[in-house]
Amino acid sequence: MSTVQIHINRRQYLELQNVATGVFAPLCGFMNESEFNSVVRTMRLPAGDPFPLPVVFDVTSDTARRLREGDRLALVFEGTEVGEIEVNSWFTCDKGSAAEKVYGTSDARHPGVAHFFEMGDWFVSGPARLFRRLPFEFSDYDLTPAESRAHFACQGWKTVVGFQTRNVPHRAHEYLLRLALEQADGLFVQPLVGTKKRGDYTPQAILGGYRALIDHFLPSQRVLLGVLTTSMRYAGPREALFHAIIRRNFGCTHFVVGRDHAGVGEYYGKYEAHELTRQFDGDLGIEILRFFGPFFCARCDGIVTERTCPHAEDMPGATKQISGTDMRALLQDGGPCPPELMRPEIVDAVRGVPLFIDEDGE
Repeated sequence: MSTVQIHINRRQYLELQNVATGVFAPLCGFMNESEFNSVVRTMRLPAGDPFPLPVVFDVTSDTARRLREGDRLALVFEGTEVGEIEVNSWFTCDKGSAAEKVYGTSDARHPGVAHFFEMGDWFVSGPARLFRRLPFEFSDYDLTPAESRAHFACQGWKTVVGFQTRNVPHRAHEYLLRLALEQADGLFVQPLVGTKKRGDYTPQAILGGYRALIDHFLPSQRVLLGVLTTSMRYAGPREALFHAIIRRNFGCTHFVVGRDHAGVGEYYGKYEAHELTRQFDGDLGIEILRFFGPFFCARCDGIVTERTCPHAEDMPGATKQISGTDMRALLQDGGPCPPELMRPEIVDAVRGVPLFIDEDGE
């Protein structure tokens, strides 16, 4: 056995950390070719466990040529050897075909597809070990599954709803959080703050907004705020399943799937994630709470959904969709934000901090 040392980027480091700490359970290493193909084609691992997205460790063709079965692949990040992979095998794939199945498109304008195409063309499989967790700006919020489960147990929470977000909270998010709190003992708000695309909210803005919402408008003793440090895949319905499995691993018993979960552009249907997750009911180890997209209705004078408001069709002028795109524009302009769309306290909390990511992959 020999040691092959390579330098890795932040995305690869985070994947290593998540595999090693159980975020991606039942995986305990990076996928081999059989596992990759099974997940891409069936959304299940070969043993039958639901798993909708590939988790692979990419290397260049030059590195792949240097490998032998049983080698130790030493992983160096920012000058520190942070972990290793015991090399079992390595493989390549038809990326266009895989992208069509995973993302529903091979269009490189899709940010998830573009990221997949930019990765190395070879994938190394084998058990992964993390030697040390490196500190980041938001490490205080970056709980392991063991730590979140311990917190839930200490609080006596038997049922916990997990909530995925990558946005500053507006009133529609708040509506969903209140619905979630009606369903369970506790709420785990876990924004994704790993690698994302240009134009998404910064972690500083997201955490500042949620901290203000929890501190001032929610029963803070029933809410835990954490972060999920992984890449955003923008894989729509498949990623909704992925997020649910991750929150099961963190100890949640329920998970919210809303409108266009993990979507981007017009690539996925409004409630396509509802339909896909329904196919796995009873098989995920976590219950899916499928909520419809809230909006503001002036006639009802509050936040409603198409299931609770009769005015969307007969009085369309009275309703206002609360879209992430519109909220970004309002915040970027710096002018007053209608309080029925976003609380002034949230706007104040994000004032003066960088709002949007200006480079892909931050």
